[in-house]
Amino acid sequence: MEATSVGAGSRRESVQPGVVGIALAAVLTFALAQGSWQWFATYIGVTLLVVVLSSCRPPASMPGLRSSYVQDLTAYSLVVGLCVAVALAPMMQRWAWLFPMPGTRDQCDRLGTFESLRTEASLADLAGRDRTAMAYAQAVHRHDAIADCLASTTTLWLPVYGVGAALLAGLGAWAVGRARLGRRAAAGSRSA
Repeated sequence: MEATSVGAGSRRESVQPGVVGIALAAVLTFALAQGSWQWFATYIGVTLLVVVLSSCRPPASMPGLRSSYVQDLTAYSLVVGLCVAVALAPMMQRWAWLFPMPGTRDQCDRLGTFESLRTEASLADLAGRDRTAMAYAQAVHRHDAIADCLASTTTLWLPVYGVGAALLAGLGAWAVGRARLGRRAAAGSRSA
């Protein structure tokens, strides 16, 4: 059996075709999310992340920027980043410390107040009949307006968090790969 070497400019078939399927699942989750991000998105993101980390190993380190290693590492990192972004979306929407964009929450609160007033105006003829029902309708419309506003803002900023997670995953996988190569080289030089 003849061994073939992989040079700096060679192409080889990806060893992790499952990464593409996982990326597609995460993209579909992201694309189909409408309105407020729900906690099920966190479950999906974490599940996909566990599948990626348990069944798709980071690619083995190879020299050269044109090697398929860079392509495989990029794909792996972007899928990890996408899974993290989908998992974080509901948390970003609900926790101000995780999504500290200045003015965003204030604008959404003002929009909620406006929606509450609009609901009151549209149901003005019913106001005298049942104040409790009117207050409930105002609260529901206010909540929905704030949730939709925060969801759309979160969706706009989600790629930044995803790219950040992808960069961290890529740098981590690259560092681990370099450390493994170093250990193998040290073990090889001791045995020689």
